[in-house]
Amino acid sequence: MNPHPPLVVGVDGSEQSLRAVDRAADEAALHGLPLRLVHASLREHHEGPALARDVRELSGGVSGEDILRVAASRAGRRRAGLSVTSVVTAEEPEYVLVHESRSAFAVVVGTRGRGAVADALLGSVSLGVATHAHCPVVVVRGDLDDRNPGARHTGVVVGVTEAPTAALRFACEEARRRGAPLTAVRAWRRPSHRTAGHPLIAGDPERPYAERAGEELRAALADAPPDLELRRRTVEGAAGRVLLDASQEAGLLVIGRRRPGHLGPHLGRVAHRVLHHAPCPVVVVPEA
Repeated sequence: MNPHPPLVVGVDGSEQSLRAVDRAADEAALHGLPLRLVHASLREHHEGPALARDVRELSGGVSGEDILRVAASRAGRRRAGLSVTSVVTAEEPEYVLVHESRSAFAVVVGTRGRGAVADALLGSVSLGVATHAHCPVVVVRGDLDDRNPGARHTGVVVGVTEAPTAALRFACEEARRRGAPLTAVRAWRRPSHRTAGHPLIAGDPERPYAERAGEELRAALADAPPDLELRRRTVEGAAGRVLLDASQEAGLLVIGRRRPGHLGPHLGRVAHRVLHHAPCPVVVVPEA
């Protein structure tokens, strides 16, 4: 494998995609990786108010090459000295970005692009790439503005299951690289068919489930780096809601993508919920 795989970002000329370029430039600089800008579209020229202002200011019809020149200039201004390459291809964006993911460190996408339905929370391309990519996918959510991985919101939050996962390993490394705390969250639920009963008779009916969640969290984190600032949280509730609450002040939320089943890769309900509603960028890490 390439010792310096690129960090790939999809660019379609929308403001959301240029915000993704900002984040990708920050991440490429943080990891010491080259940045690869990818524009994929079956249309030769683009126009209309859905384009970012920087792109609309170009005279005449806007081509894919024009869009990438704007994106490259923006990345260079944000992170001087960054190695930037670009490619334009006349194919479907999701197909191209999934193909690029085979040799990428990560793929960065915006929440939605120019072709999204107005009230969509996450565009179909972003969702498709998060579902099928062969590497981690960063979906740029939240109000990025000019903040970067070293600014205000620096903590990393990761959803933890009962065993170590690729998502947990990725989150540990990202927290270490940022010098940020890692909050490992294990959500748990009491089975709905169990009733609490009278407290004087039943004691604390939730305690066995809470204790089990704590044991699973400790086991999953047994091999976490000793120099990592680690915060453990077990919370009763639906996993999606628990992760959204935990990520309110985070700089990054990391979740796993289930191993491919007989129907191929897919995202669960938890992943869908956080991808549509998280207040910060979300990284979807595929399990091998």
